[in-house]
Amino acid sequence: MDQFFEFFNHHPLLFGALGATLVLIAANEIAGNVLGVRKLSPPEAVRLINDRDALVVDLRPAADYKRGHILNAVNIPAAKLAEKITEYSKTREKPIVLVCALGGQASQGAEQLRRAGYTEAYPLRGGLNNWMGASLPLTAA
Repeated sequence: MDQFFEFFNHHPLLFGALGATLVLIAANEIAGNVLGVRKLSPPEAVRLINDRDALVVDLRPAADYKRGHILNAVNIPAAKLAEKITEYSKTREKPIVLVCALGGQASQGAEQLRRAGYTEAYPLRGGLNNWMGASLPLTAA
């Protein structure tokens, strides 16, 4: 324990950075919960896809999509989401699972879709990396 205090005394900036990082992570999670953006885990996404026939939208570039994607996913690059999603306007009441590489773009896409009137738009927590980490299958185009 004495070594801990000695380390703390010699490196206060590191501990300050650690504290700031922890606060930012907590604020990000709280903001997501307050705004109502519920992120799905891979098993929750599978359940939604199987039980309610959710539309899976892959927001990654076409080249990444072709290398591997979730079965029956539709590729709409994040930059074109606003213009292309109108093609699926009949699915406004249908759940939509948004997927990107790490989860950041999917969260932004879900907010964008909610503002456009899509009632059930959910980002996949951790993106496709989390999907693969859960040993779930991909298909190539």
